[in-house]
Amino acid sequence: MFKSPRGTFDILPEVQNHWKYLKKTATAICELAGFQRIETPIFEDAEIFSRTGEDTDIVDKEMYTFPDRGGQMLALRPEGTASVCRSYIQHGMSNLAQPVRLYYFYPLFRYERPQAGRYRQHHQFGLESIGDSSGLVDVEVIKLAWRFINNLGIDHTTLVINSIGDKECRPKYIQDLKKFYSGKEDRICKDCRERLHRNPLRLLDDKKPMCQEVSNNAPRSIDYLCSACEDHWNLVQRHLDLLGLDYRIDHRLVRGLDYYNRTVFEIQPRNAKSQSTILAGGRYDGLIQQLGGKSTPGMGFGTGFERLILNMVEQDVSLPSEPRRFIVLVYTSDQALEKVSLLVELFRDGGIPAVLAPSGRSLKSQMRYATSMDATHAAIVGESELINGTTSLRNMKTRVQEEVKDDELIGKVAA
Repeated sequence: MFKSPRGTFDILPEVQNHWKYLKKTATAICELAGFQRIETPIFEDAEIFSRTGEDTDIVDKEMYTFPDRGGQMLALRPEGTASVCRSYIQHGMSNLAQPVRLYYFYPLFRYERPQAGRYRQHHQFGLESIGDSSGLVDVEVIKLAWRFINNLGIDHTTLVINSIGDKECRPKYIQDLKKFYSGKEDRICKDCRERLHRNPLRLLDDKKPMCQEVSNNAPRSIDYLCSACEDHWNLVQRHLDLLGLDYRIDHRLVRGLDYYNRTVFEIQPRNAKSQSTILAGGRYDGLIQQLGGKSTPGMGFGTGFERLILNMVEQDVSLPSEPRRFIVLVYTSDQALEKVSLLVELFRDGGIPAVLAPSGRSLKSQMRYATSMDATHAAIVGESELINGTTSLRNMKTRVQEEVKDDELIGKVAA
């Protein structure tokens, strides 16, 4: 028997309400803030990601790459921001009013060890604000992220922020970080020993206890900020305070891709059972230039649907209920079938979901089918209904049944 590949899963009908609710909530928040939806291809030129994520696990170990029949090396996108930035360059969006505000719902692909809330194909909601370097954009993006999580009904979360400087002040910090770890190689894991030479910032966000014990005392990036980065950092904190957003500064927060600079942030659940991050983002002022465009600032975030749903289920978040109508049409003869075949189209024309009960079944079996389909009503047509020009309408919850004139049927159900 075939099964879905390891690290993937089917999104079955019984869980679709969670997915619909996430998309609806995200879309409402984005459009209130002037963001527009964008779609980009699932696969891109692999160099887009290797150029922007060199010496990261995402590119070196987790990216799905393949040559096409023409010999071009392509990649299933492992993250969303680089694709959006490629589109920004390709379509001349720098000529639009800045910042350009975009949001997306993307499937992403990473060959990593599957675990709770983390899959080889996962689904992300993200947004990007491109073209404005002000710290006020950082604050807006962080506030939208916080609003989104709270509107979903997820509680007990913490906003964590940091500044990792820029190309002017970060080299000195990296130099001192390497000095700090020099002589401590025996106290960190094998992966961190490799990162010390390839990507020292990633030493700070390793979650292994032995590595965290060392990183707790590591130099802090905010102590190395140049004057411009410090002004930016102070502006972000001041306006977060004005908005009444509580946050915690964590010097170990650096994010997993090299293109981030200045502000980085995460929203983390306080529940130890959950994955440590449910939403993350930051500023990436050099990314578009890395991809061949003009120097253009950007700020955004991404969050995985699977991890959000995991937290919603753990916290027993109730989805808002909406008025629901679903009709199963039941019949007792071929002549009755002709009538209900017309009625099912009338219901659908009236915006009311309706299906025919399967043919060749007894009345009792058709009613069991209506129950199994979680129908709100059964519309029954037998010999007497054919003679009288009526339909018997049964409320499947209350079991109350009444005979309704055919020309009043749609209005009765809609009411």
